[in-house]
Amino acid sequence: MYRRIRASFPVSLLLTGLTVLFFTFNCCGAAPDENAFSDEQLSAITLKTLQTLHKNHYRQIELTSKLAVAHLEAYIKALDGNNDFFTEKDIKLFKRPPEEHFSALLKGDNTKAFQIYGRFLARHAEYRAFAEKLLKTKIDFTVDEEFTPDRSKLPRCKDDAELHALWHKRIKNEVLFYRLFDRAMAESKDPEDRKALEDAKRWNAGTPESKVLKRLRDVSNAVQKRSKIDILGIYLNALAHVYGPHSNYMAPRTAKNFDIDMSLSLTGIGATLTTDNGFIKIVALVPGGPAARDGRLKINDRIVAVTQENGATVDVIDMPVDEAVQYIRGKENTKVTLTVLPGAKGRSGVPVRITLTRAKIQLVDSEASGRIINCNGKKVGVINLPGFYMDFEGAMRGDPNFKRCSEDVRKLLVKFRKEGVHSVVMDLRRNGGGSLAEAINLTGLFIPTGPVVQRRDFRRRIALAVDDDPAVEWKGPVIVMISKFSASAAEIFSAALRDCDRAVVVGDSRSFGKGTVLQVEKLKEGYNFFTSRSRNIGSVTFEIEMFYRITGSSVQQLGIRSDIRIPSLTEEMKAGEMFLDNHLPWDSIDPVSRSSYISDIDDKIAVLKKRSAARIAASPEFKAINRRLLMFREHRKKKSVSLNEARRWKDYQQEKTIADAEEKELGLKDENKKEKLDAAAKEAAAIAADLYDLLQGK
Repeated sequence: MYRRIRASFPVSLLLTGLTVLFFTFNCCGAAPDENAFSDEQLSAITLKTLQTLHKNHYRQIELTSKLAVAHLEAYIKALDGNNDFFTEKDIKLFKRPPEEHFSALLKGDNTKAFQIYGRFLARHAEYRAFAEKLLKTKIDFTVDEEFTPDRSKLPRCKDDAELHALWHKRIKNEVLFYRLFDRAMAESKDPEDRKALEDAKRWNAGTPESKVLKRLRDVSNAVQKRSKIDILGIYLNALAHVYGPHSNYMAPRTAKNFDIDMSLSLTGIGATLTTDNGFIKIVALVPGGPAARDGRLKINDRIVAVTQENGATVDVIDMPVDEAVQYIRGKENTKVTLTVLPGAKGRSGVPVRITLTRAKIQLVDSEASGRIINCNGKKVGVINLPGFYMDFEGAMRGDPNFKRCSEDVRKLLVKFRKEGVHSVVMDLRRNGGGSLAEAINLTGLFIPTGPVVQRRDFRRRIALAVDDDPAVEWKGPVIVMISKFSASAAEIFSAALRDCDRAVVVGDSRSFGKGTVLQVEKLKEGYNFFTSRSRNIGSVTFEIEMFYRITGSSVQQLGIRSDIRIPSLTEEMKAGEMFLDNHLPWDSIDPVSRSSYISDIDDKIAVLKKRSAARIAASPEFKAINRRLLMFREHRKKKSVSLNEARRWKDYQQEKTIADAEEKELGLKDENKKEKLDAAAKEAAAIAADLYDLLQGK
């Protein structure tokens, strides 16, 4: 039996970021001494977190020593995921015996967390002392040796001798990094780089060796200053990650730091950040934000330093995201310069500097937007939808004009009809999801009535979400564009239109593959009679449901497959649910009855694919894109970098020459680029025009 969910059912949030946003605006009841917890309270928090996950998570994991072992491994990885500090001998001590750790976990005994963290602190202090001693000597950069920055998949060092040899290479690489950066700035003809050199001299930025030492001191201080609840937060977050990649425990202060991340999206440069092997990496750009409008900062780029308008520079390598955000965000209309290692230039590339003006991002910048272009004698309406947004507060108040993406898209479709548009392209390449209700409502603009998505909860009960509104705003051809960053609600909409043969999906080979629904549960300590409040002791987020296509196939892990692939850089990126540790596996349930709106759609797709391939093969733009893709693949093969300065500089010069030529050919430095459709969007429009002709019998 199905539980039937109507499209008006208001508030299911499917994207991790949006769920966090909802949480952070509702977690502000902490007491002034929120960071002070007794050992008994820490034990209670441990138990409540375990109980919440065990009781509610979609993945019903048995409480056994196997869980305890996985938890311990996840905690060690959270502290030292790049295998830079703990040796094999350390790990053997941590893991012996697993039954004791399991027994302690069931009692809320978190002693192991602080013991391991104590060893982590000692290793950090040892590394700092090692670096200080090495940097007093003259380092030889003429020796031919290699260093592998990403050691996450490599075995740990066996003993201290091997660990110290690794540290020697790591420190040498860091000094070389700054030496090459200074050289690149000195030889650059870019006025921004010249100004950077002048600023560095004025502010006495120091030698490469002094920069490394300063950063080590900053990182060491941050590691030492963590309170017990912060350490426990890492420990419990590791436990949550055993259940699923989107599950986590957030201590009270950590929750506030997430609020900082969201503020960055609203009052800073407009970027979502994460950490990647010590770097601050760009995960997404907020549509309409300063970074997205500027166009130079890209997803997968890594920020290594931040310079304020007054010239003060801060190195953010190895800095926690929440701390780095403090330097990147700032007052409206002030400038910030990011020193960035471009993701497309590989590990041996030298950073570039990007100056942005901070701005308060208006919500209108993230709204659906549309334009009409002429393509092969046809009018094609292109709608860019950054997210499935919805004013939840307005909806709960009963405001008939509350803001929502389905209404904004409806208005665009009405305009398209009046303008005589033949086909529509829905561009969801940067759409990370949002409201389930809006995914259903948006689907309803293109079909009369029918099923949209199925959901199954942790008790394996199935619910069917349907569009009950017979009104259709667009009856013509539809092309849906996706990328590996199209996720959650975007995948629901894409799958719904494709599964009833209403649209053709084009873009990357697949979408992100996030097929889970998240729930946030705030943890509360007992009610305090004197303060008349219950104390906030953190929050647990967990996967509570999975959603399925109307064909019965899960979206989880595998995502939505494109009917026609269009070359893009995002296709080459290792992005998606399948790359996340402990992700829930793909599975399927029974299909539901559905209508089919385009007869012989597979035959039509075969024709569309052939025509698209011919255009792409003849296109100068796609030829340049394919050369960039080839260069990107070559960079990705390189797992190590040279510690020979002359060789490393030569590699950089070669890469820069190729990259500059490609940027010029692609028009990436064109000041009018914001007014142009990119090559992939133009090809999607051409496919939309072809589909119109096929449906007309041409």
